[in-house]
Amino acid sequence: MIKKTDGKALQEKLTHKWRNVWEELEDSQLDIVKNMGEEYKIFLDKGKTEREVVSNIVKMAEENGYVSLESIIKKKIKVVPGTKIYANNKDKSVAMFIIGKEKIEDGMNIIASHVDSPRIDLKQFPLYEQDGLGLLKTHYYGGVKKYQWVTLPLSLHGVVIKSNGEKIHITIGEDEKDPVFFITDLLPHLAKDQMEKKMGEGITGEGLNILFGSIPYNDSEISEKVKLNILNILNEKYGIMEQDFTTAEFEIVPAGKARDVGIDRSMIGGYGQDDRVCVYTSLKSMLDTSTPNRTAVALFSDKEEVGSLGNTGMESRFFENAVAEIINLTEESYNELKLKRALANSKVLSADTVGAFDPNYPDVLDKRNSPFLGKGICLVKYTGARGKSSTNDANSEYISEIRKIFNNNNIIWQMGELGKVDQGGGGTIAYILANYGAEVVDCGVSLLSVHGPFEISSKADIYMTYEGYKAFYKEA
Repeated sequence: MIKKTDGKALQEKLTHKWRNVWEELEDSQLDIVKNMGEEYKIFLDKGKTEREVVSNIVKMAEENGYVSLESIIKKKIKVVPGTKIYANNKDKSVAMFIIGKEKIEDGMNIIASHVDSPRIDLKQFPLYEQDGLGLLKTHYYGGVKKYQWVTLPLSLHGVVIKSNGEKIHITIGEDEKDPVFFITDLLPHLAKDQMEKKMGEGITGEGLNILFGSIPYNDSEISEKVKLNILNILNEKYGIMEQDFTTAEFEIVPAGKARDVGIDRSMIGGYGQDDRVCVYTSLKSMLDTSTPNRTAVALFSDKEEVGSLGNTGMESRFFENAVAEIINLTEESYNELKLKRALANSKVLSADTVGAFDPNYPDVLDKRNSPFLGKGICLVKYTGARGKSSTNDANSEYISEIRKIFNNNNIIWQMGELGKVDQGGGGTIAYILANYGAEVVDCGVSLLSVHGPFEISSKADIYMTYEGYKAFYKEA
């Protein structure tokens, strides 16, 4: 016969319920959450492209005593525990290191996020004139819902390399006095055929053309007067001509600033929070970390939204090469075995976002296994699609270690996965770092409307993720 005991006490002992951060914050912490939210909004506004984010990271790193790897090698600066180093990869990805007391060969504590976000890029020859309007041809980047990008105020960000080699940085549409740009849509009165299409077909990739101007150049002898007038404006202001588009990287992103969301100002809305919310929290935790036992690394990679390929993506040798250089600076002798050991013995948080439970769309989500806004930093044991395709799937021993770190430091955390099994799925850079043999688990902030032009995060989750990352650097 089962011994009868107090049911409520037994329930509290044996069952688990995720905690709500807001219900447990002290008054002093509420001020920190508020201030961090303001700082984070500024961070989002300053970095709407991967180049802008990396530029901001490098600036903040240098202000906090970090020295470029290139300078350390060139000036033969002595590297000791506590030395702060950053490695900049073509202004599109960056790695920060704080040298620890233990040998790098014994492993590093790494938090890895990505600086790129879904967007719209310009084609190589984008500018054309059609029926009295100047337009730009585009090619979308990453997983976007194309219909979300029409009838929005848009801004243009990018760099141009002129024929003389001069690099020009251009941003139009963010200052209140700037013009903005636009992708048109059909009025509902004439959209019968469009409305009968599937959502993914109502707006096509080739239809995402940017409205860029409409005043013709005042010369009756020429054709394409609107196009010429636009080129003339660009030439007078920036000194560029049409061929310079071939050596440019222009990105179209939503115009406007990040904003508080909700009457209680509990949330933040803005473009690019996947994955810049994890960039911000890992950067801030890294800047607030002093000399650790194990070398601490904040890794910010590019190209995650398109497969992590290319020489600035996580599939490149950039990070591996940077670690090799640092081993060479910190050890009496370098060999490949030390590099392999350093990577294999590392512990990694793959800092990426995950979709939070949305009560407007409950049918695609498993409520029992979804993360929620306001319930803290989220661990994601596995990602992938359907049958865990292309996932990392962290082991129990490592999950247990991270749970212990979080619990010992009173970090409010939760676990979740990306929707119901057969709905689709997604991936992160976790599997790439796991290829080295490192222990890796996805761990970040849950968002609403992931990959939309305006994503939503909880200020409480941002704060708790920062605290969780800081604890990981200290104790992993």
